[in-house]
Amino acid sequence: MGANATLLIFLVDYVQHSVKEDLANIIAPLMIRPITRWPFFAFLGGAMFCLLASSICHLLSCHSERIAYIMLRLDYAGIAALISTSFYPPVYYSFMCYPFFCNLYLGFITVLGIATILVSLLPVFQNPEFRTIRASLFFGMGLSGAGPILHKLYLFWGEPEVFHTTGYEILMGALYGIGALVYATRIPERWMPGKFDIAGHSHQLFHILVVAGAYAHYRAGLVYLRWRDLRGC
Repeated sequence: MGANATLLIFLVDYVQHSVKEDLANIIAPLMIRPITRWPFFAFLGGAMFCLLASSICHLLSCHSERIAYIMLRLDYAGIAALISTSFYPPVYYSFMCYPFFCNLYLGFITVLGIATILVSLLPVFQNPEFRTIRASLFFGMGLSGAGPILHKLYLFWGEPEVFHTTGYEILMGALYGIGALVYATRIPERWMPGKFDIAGHSHQLFHILVVAGAYAHYRAGLVYLRWRDLRGC
């Protein structure tokens, strides 16, 4: 019991310290050199909307076929919103001193996100045979972030924050990509039908990986904020 109590106290102290540090990175620099926070908050809003839309979808889809159709559209819109807004912090804070590229990349991902949502609204898109196409569409949308990341590395090669954020972004992309692959291929229930009906099926694993990817991107956003607060433009 003594060892368990010590471990619990350590975990609580670690979480409290992490939360305090995150809040300090977000709020305190505003008192010194105000760098706009809207791209970071846009990402947080997109992540929360995605998870809320998914929760509502799972809660209400059993009501009726009509409600299930509407909820699935909302779920797809939430995924597109998360992917789109995930681009905002890295693009804005990487290219804030290069307005042309900043507006180009932000405009491109915004238009692509809106187009993905519109395609998701098509009734035929809901059919099971389009499951792989759905996953591929969102996967390709996320893959388009490779351009800004490579451009960022070229511009700021040698700065430690650039490699730090890129590491988080690669981790985020890997988690999202694995999640899309698991969702599309229905692993592991395709190997053992009926064994994962309650827990451990692909859709649950997909959500866990999405949350993990969003958290990795959140950590990258904090590095961006600290970097720009100290470096400026």
